[in-house]
Amino acid sequence: MKNKSVRNIAIMGLGTVGGGAYDIIASNGDYIERTQGLDVRVKRILDRTDAPLRARGIDPSLYCGSVDELAADKEIEVVVETMGGVEPAKTFITKMLESGKSVVTANKELLAKFWHELEPIAAAHGCGLFFEASCVGGVPVIRALGESFQGDRVQSICGIINGTTNYILSKMSSENLGYAEALGAAQSLGYAEADPTSDVEGYDAAYKLSILGSLAFHTCLPYGSIYREGITKVTAADIKNAHDLGYEIKLLAIGKRDGNNVEARVHPAFVPKNHPLASVSGAYNAVYLNGDHVGDLMFYGAGAGAHPTGSAIVSDVIKALSDKPRYCDFANTGKLDKSVSLVGDFVSGYYLCVTVDDKAGVLSRLSTVLSDNGVSIKAATQSPSDGDAATVMFLTHRAREHAVMQSLEAIGKLASVRSVDSVIRVL
Repeated sequence: MKNKSVRNIAIMGLGTVGGGAYDIIASNGDYIERTQGLDVRVKRILDRTDAPLRARGIDPSLYCGSVDELAADKEIEVVVETMGGVEPAKTFITKMLESGKSVVTANKELLAKFWHELEPIAAAHGCGLFFEASCVGGVPVIRALGESFQGDRVQSICGIINGTTNYILSKMSSENLGYAEALGAAQSLGYAEADPTSDVEGYDAAYKLSILGSLAFHTCLPYGSIYREGITKVTAADIKNAHDLGYEIKLLAIGKRDGNNVEARVHPAFVPKNHPLASVSGAYNAVYLNGDHVGDLMFYGAGAGAHPTGSAIVSDVIKALSDKPRYCDFANTGKLDKSVSLVGDFVSGYYLCVTVDDKAGVLSRLSTVLSDNGVSIKAATQSPSDGDAATVMFLTHRAREHAVMQSLEAIGKLASVRSVDSVIRVL
């Protein structure tokens, strides 16, 4: 049994996630004390007003309205930041680190953009910056990447790491809904914000891939270097075609490292139905890893929510109070290392859908353009559309990104082509 001691922490932002962390400490405090020897107490809660405390039945005397007052409190060892956004979170975290307090955060945007600035401040003041809750909710993938793969080179990471988009695509898949209807359902349940841009355009997943990829590949993977494409163009017809061909459509975050070549991209993808990621539905998340010796592993669970994410926060609080802080084992400069090459011309299979004039020979002309650019066709179908138009669908063998994009540019210029409707990569 470890020696018991009272350890004081503070929470900045008592919203959904901050409230979830508070609930866990309040309900499982005795369990934490018995198993970890730590009597964790929330001493202060910083928020705009004390209304969130009163709404949860929390003693309003815990309320703190001044970040400077919080920083000056020497009894507080760890501060939890669950405010979200870049500012004032960045300023507040900096104040806490400069005062010698370790910080636990769930803020993936802030970390993706300013991790390289915040960690040196933590190191200079002998405290830690912990962020298990920043990626994949309650799934302990950050800890695994940082502490469980010392003997393995992680060669690839592929994940469904945004619950909102996974819920929308799952809804489209299971109920044959269009994108707008599925988005509305997600918003009505609180899975999607009123402005869903960060989720549906892939920004959230890119932030998380920046963090996960940096840890997995031991090199700084700036979020701005990640290819990003959202799900707003995915149609009900794409979902149906995917099913007919034996696939599900998921928004994937994909990272690969081969020597000094790194690949990083976020986009919708056809996932074979026999792949473990294809069955990850609703708001759940999963990360599929491959190490050179451990082989394939998958981490699966709730990717968001008050208590799943709060669980990750409390885990980090306990770690911050129990262990010496760990820092990056790579040059975390916020920029791609000069020794690393970012792969833009990656290799993938592709699903292409094109509307054309319903005339003889059109399919042959499209096939010729693809062939001329070195793109091999795995399957092709043509079906009547409206009036004198037809829909042509291709599934290609693995091809280079640039070759496919050049093909589509040429296809779009053909007189018989009315529109290039869908381009979705295949896992």
